[in-house]
Amino acid sequence: MELRRQILSLGLEADRDAEQAERVLLFRLLLANGMELRTRMDRQLSDSGLTTQQAMVLQVLQGQAEAPTLKQLASTLAMSHQNLKQIASVLERKGFLEITTDEQDGRVRRLHLTKQHNRFWKRRNTDDHAEVGQWTAALSLAEVRALVRGLDKLHRALMQSRGER
Repeated sequence: MELRRQILSLGLEADRDAEQAERVLLFRLLLANGMELRTRMDRQLSDSGLTTQQAMVLQVLQGQAEAPTLKQLASTLAMSHQNLKQIASVLERKGFLEITTDEQDGRVRRLHLTKQHNRFWKRRNTDDHAEVGQWTAALSLAEVRALVRGLDKLHRALMQSRGER
């Protein structure tokens, strides 16, 4: 067994509970892949001064029908209000978003993307998407589609169960 797989399998006894061992291995592989992909994207974005986490906040914000509150976006991202506020403040200083006061409730802050945000991604998306394509080239299109379906199903179940706890 190769060293990488041996490390990921530490403490798993497949002969005792094969299904549980596979699920723990899945969890470890998701974390390992997530860390590697984040490192690669941080490197890809380094010339722009953005981090992967900041880019994710901007991309999720872009997908909102209307300007969300800090609280709403923090919930969507499974992130603390305080952590999101810190990231949003940095993005505001960099010119990617504006934090405004809600018209109905002065205590509430809303996040709005700027024109700079739109120009920035318009320039970058082609190269960034090509790079992601290279990172995932080991998978066939059928494998990518199956993985997307499975991970989407897992994400929906995790988000639903978060509300139940």
